[in-house]
Amino acid sequence: MVRRIYVEKKPALRHEAGALLGELRTLLGISSLTGLRLVNRYDVEGLDEDVFQRAVKTVFSEPQVDDAGETLPEGDYTAFAVEYLPGQFDQRADSASQCIQLMTRGERPAVRTARVFLLSGDLSEADVEKIKRYLINPVEAREASLAPVETLRVEYEVPTSVSTVEGFTTLDEAGLSALLDQLGLAMDLDDLKFLQAHFRDEEKRDPTITEVRVVDTYWSDHCRHTTFSTHIDGVEILDEKTLAAYERYLAARKEVYGEEKAALRPQTLMDMATIAAKTLKKRGLLGNMDQSEEINACSIHVTATVDGEEQDWLLMFKNETHNHPTEIEPFGGAATCIGGCIRDPLSGRAYVYQAMRVTGCGDPRTPVSETIPGKLPQRKLAQTAASGYSSYGNQIGLATGMVSEVYHQGYVAKHLEVGAVVAAAPAVNVVRKRPEPGDVVILLGGRTGRDGIGGATGSSKSHNRKSLVTMASEVQKGNAPEERKIQRLFRNGDVTRLVKRCNDFGAGGVSVAIGELAPGLEIRLDAVRKKYEGLDGTELAISESQERMACVVAAKDAPAFIEAAEKENLEAYQVAVVTESPRMVMNWQGKTIVDLSRAFLDTNGASKHTRVRVESKDRSALDAPAASSLRETASSLKCASRRGLAERFDSTIGAGSVLMPFGGVRQRTPAQVMAALLPVLPGHETKDCSVMAWGFDADQMSVDPYEGAYRSVVASVARLVAAGCDYRKAYLTLQEYFEKLRDEPERWGKPFAALLGALDAQLDLNVAAIGGKDSMSGSFLDMDVPPTLISFAIAPAKTDDVLSPEFKEAGHPVCLLAPASADAEGFKACWDAFAALHAAGKVKAAWAVENSVAEAIMNMSFGNGIGFESCADIDWHRPMPGAIVAELTEESGLRLGVTTEKAVITLGSDSASVEELLALNEGVLEDIYPNRTAKDESSVPLITSEKQPAARPRTGSVRPRVVIPVFPGTNCEYDSARAVMRAGLEPEIIVLRNQSAAEVSESAARFARAVRESQIIFVPGGFSGGDEPEGSGKFITAFFRNPEVTDATMDLLKQRDGLMLGICNGFQALIKLGLVPFGEIIDTDASCPTLTFNVIGRHQSKIVRTRVSSRLSPWLKNVNTGDIISVPVSHGEGRFLCEPALLEKLRANGQIATQYVDLDGHPTMDVDFNPNGSVWAVEGITSPDGRVLGKMGHSERTGANLYKNVPGNYDLHLFESARDYFSL
Repeated sequence: MVRRIYVEKKPALRHEAGALLGELRTLLGISSLTGLRLVNRYDVEGLDEDVFQRAVKTVFSEPQVDDAGETLPEGDYTAFAVEYLPGQFDQRADSASQCIQLMTRGERPAVRTARVFLLSGDLSEADVEKIKRYLINPVEAREASLAPVETLRVEYEVPTSVSTVEGFTTLDEAGLSALLDQLGLAMDLDDLKFLQAHFRDEEKRDPTITEVRVVDTYWSDHCRHTTFSTHIDGVEILDEKTLAAYERYLAARKEVYGEEKAALRPQTLMDMATIAAKTLKKRGLLGNMDQSEEINACSIHVTATVDGEEQDWLLMFKNETHNHPTEIEPFGGAATCIGGCIRDPLSGRAYVYQAMRVTGCGDPRTPVSETIPGKLPQRKLAQTAASGYSSYGNQIGLATGMVSEVYHQGYVAKHLEVGAVVAAAPAVNVVRKRPEPGDVVILLGGRTGRDGIGGATGSSKSHNRKSLVTMASEVQKGNAPEERKIQRLFRNGDVTRLVKRCNDFGAGGVSVAIGELAPGLEIRLDAVRKKYEGLDGTELAISESQERMACVVAAKDAPAFIEAAEKENLEAYQVAVVTESPRMVMNWQGKTIVDLSRAFLDTNGASKHTRVRVESKDRSALDAPAASSLRETASSLKCASRRGLAERFDSTIGAGSVLMPFGGVRQRTPAQVMAALLPVLPGHETKDCSVMAWGFDADQMSVDPYEGAYRSVVASVARLVAAGCDYRKAYLTLQEYFEKLRDEPERWGKPFAALLGALDAQLDLNVAAIGGKDSMSGSFLDMDVPPTLISFAIAPAKTDDVLSPEFKEAGHPVCLLAPASADAEGFKACWDAFAALHAAGKVKAAWAVENSVAEAIMNMSFGNGIGFESCADIDWHRPMPGAIVAELTEESGLRLGVTTEKAVITLGSDSASVEELLALNEGVLEDIYPNRTAKDESSVPLITSEKQPAARPRTGSVRPRVVIPVFPGTNCEYDSARAVMRAGLEPEIIVLRNQSAAEVSESAARFARAVRESQIIFVPGGFSGGDEPEGSGKFITAFFRNPEVTDATMDLLKQRDGLMLGICNGFQALIKLGLVPFGEIIDTDASCPTLTFNVIGRHQSKIVRTRVSSRLSPWLKNVNTGDIISVPVSHGEGRFLCEPALLEKLRANGQIATQYVDLDGHPTMDVDFNPNGSVWAVEGITSPDGRVLGKMGHSERTGANLYKNVPGNYDLHLFESARDYFSL
């Protein structure tokens, strides 16, 4: 029987519905729409009535914030429902099913979800259709029936064979062309002819359809860089500067390959992209580059000092694009952009610890009515992609240190979605060996479905009006909690040292991820576990379902590897064996459906040939001023603040962020780099960090790809220099994104010239690009993306050397260090002079000039509200590549002016207050990425309780034990364990396993035993169950309501005087269990307090200030009432709600532990300081005796080397207080 429940937010909490109503009325112009309600619909099969009703109150809804009913609300509405397409991953349904399993300790029930929209007003059919088109993306979703359903079981036709392409070897050219079109292949006719010849002459048979699809995937531009490998047979260059660069390229080829080989070796874009690194290596300048046959990511050796001892570490970095998937399905495309980017260095057995996002789109403020047919509105695309990337990154627990968005009309052709990540691991943990016959291939992680089928080939095609409705299966679906488990597994050196080689399941699925591991392989497709039945052998071979890894291990090591994976709640099983014969063989249903020669696969298809033509360039526009005044600069889209975009990305997870994305006490100066500590395990300390920056200007690249690309490299390195790094230690990875080149020499001339520019910059600066990513399908009909070459630069550093750009103090000289000449010697001399000042301790703040010196001064002023008075007469508004504006302790270079107490910026006769400029700057994108909320006039009392810690333990402990549970989606366990260990406590991390009902029961018993042997439970932050179904902490609460776990928890608190702490997601669970404020696990009702969605309607990640209101809790023993403590927050559901009577009672009892306060120490409802809109600005509360503390701020994410650009006292001494509590 299928049971159905409808869940809607209570009227006062319907912020999402209200925002969407405003969007539809204003953006779509449907003024007759007077009301809109959003209702979540759940269908569940396999539960009896009693269990279902319990699930309604604890899983599907929360009594404090939701209304639930078995029918839709009554009223005069136009109703329609939206559901995911069959086969698409539905995290809400999956998490609901897992929560119910935790509650029942049985099997997971079938759950299906939909979202119902109730529209009010005098709407025409055309209005309703317009709304549906706006809300339903056909790539991922469809309109659902409103009728009841009899069953959720889907009847699949079980395939038993795959077809052979009969007569393939005898087809004429017309027949091959027809087949190419019929199958929608990404390969061209020459490739198909090449394939035909191979099967006719070598295999002497017709291929199976699986073989055709596998080869099409292998030879796609995405997998094999076909465009970049095309032979350039002729070059015509009409531009002198580009011609000189081409001659330098030819000279570099001779230096690297020798004159004879250089003459024979094809000239290709790939050769141009890689020749600089080869040249610099031959010159002996890349001594610390890590090289192996296994290429997972760029990798260099760095020497790190850990616990005072030098260690060899591998520092890895990688960039990835998901332009095509994000264009057609922004949430999933952007989510799997970062997911895929993570998996590359992760497959290299390194821990990914920081990310950067660079995107490009048209003006997101463009009216929806101007949307091009076949396109999504730029606004919706940009907003949804940001939600997708941040959702995945936040869930997996990856600090996003920099978020940037480039605006250019060309990106209306196709969105730019780039992720870059940094990873590291002790070199001893990474073993790379050549697989040998008899070795086995283990498939690790998620299961296989239809999502992502054709993704590699799809992203290699140009985009057209049909793409939105024909490419549904090509977009992969991300499952961040699953990938987090693989991260945990690969952080274990005992596990990674078993792995000889590893590939992630990115483009091409089994055929590529497993197929590339060894020359000879026999793959059992029947062994590949499926999300659902009905997949045939071809689908199993090329599905790009996410969160999977293929690992080669020796047969004797397979049991140990699988056991370790299962301990991390991962599925792991053998699917292939390495063979002597150099052929890739796939068996399915007792038949061989793929049997391909490795040598043939590695040909990459028929050789491609082209010619290149570079026109003469007018470069006069390159250095044209972008603005003429401060106000114009502040108001421009190019210079607009991206804070409302960036703060939805968790920037502090991992407790390693050396810099925040925005600095100063006001957190308004954007950082130009991201910097993070190397990810040492809890119990270890280091001051070594990585620093990463990017460089690119779409306008300059459009004027001249050569000079634009050169400046991309210069800009990325200059930003490292301004952050205190040594440019001599820098490495690069490049991102190329260009229009579909077709067979047009002028179009080929754009990447050709750009790569020559990047090559010249690398050789001039002795900085090598040792990796990169190309995407060469940036066209939509007759529209093209701008020439795009992004340079990502990275360098190792010590935290003490890292600089930030916000002005620090009034009265300091501000100077310009500019290259004396626009060449390598000029850049290096300028940067060396700056480095000398930094080494002498004379640099307080620095900014590498981006668009203009005026923009630099303005941004440097924002963070601390410090003004600037000029004394120089320069062109404030033109670009200055390589230049640095610096706040110094003594004058050096060209003195521009001085910092001032008065918050006014004066550039000659142009003057404006910092506040006015900031308002203009943040107002540009306020409607797209909001920073502000409606003013809340609620009174907020300053709470000061005289209550003192009264709780005392009956039994002490020298080193109290702390149990830290890890649920699917938990991501703060390492930060928590580190903070615990620093205070002298002993952590025990326990991973909940829930692959089966038996594992759930075993996990509950194991956790209960650990609690009975410990003194403290610490429920850490994260996104348990992905914070689904629509509400945080439900996964954890379901687990703690297990009778065995409940008994052990209450015994600890009531009988053994133990302590309990919940931070962020842990706080959400504690309050929904009743442990705060009641001190008991209870069935909560509508009168109980809770935590719900932030008023601003998005995730908030920043530093906030909190004031200690009470010392009742033993957790606050070592601080004083009134102390102001800075703390990182990162949450989407932190708004504390409580009925007034209970609120007064909590104040009287001293149970309100901490409040959010402004810069003057006053509690406030202002969203700048109270990030979620909590009533009375409450940040943390306790149980009646104080033993249980719940708080939103991440007090575990602290350390001496963190958040250098946001001053404050960060130590709440939570864990030292807990230690002292047990020191009798």
